[in-house]
Amino acid sequence: MTRIRTLAENRKARHDYHIEEKYEAGLSLLGSEVKSIREGKASLRDSFARFKGGELFVENMHIAPYSHGGHFNHPPLRERKLLLHRQELRRLEGKVSERGYTLIPLSLYLNEKGKIKLELGLARGKLKADRRREIMEREARRELERMMKPGGKTRR
Repeated sequence: MTRIRTLAENRKARHDYHIEEKYEAGLSLLGSEVKSIREGKASLRDSFARFKGGELFVENMHIAPYSHGGHFNHPPLRERKLLLHRQELRRLEGKVSERGYTLIPLSLYLNEKGKIKLELGLARGKLKADRRREIMEREARRELERMMKPGGKTRR
């Protein structure tokens, strides 16, 4: 999974979910969508993946209409098919059918062959207490780094 360029990222996903496994999936896209994504006009915020009829689709992924598309443009929020190996699909479908698991798009990127790929995360939702604990740990780590820095000052 070598990335050349990250085109879009879902930063909120790592804040709201425990990511347990990651998968690389291809996307079935229209030409105007590819051009728009390459211009950096895609958003993964609030997007998720869902199984329909044994196939996996990403929903709520916003790809802005291509600037030079004219009347050939695509609908920005249409569902897009994800391309994975059959074994991966079966395994993921089994996991998602378990309580608490969901598939969240983490990032959209170009691979070494110039193809657009989607990094999917098999995730469990974080509780409010988990998020608070994470924030407290991060602040404590920053404070410790501040104190360890040469000439570091403590707040009093």
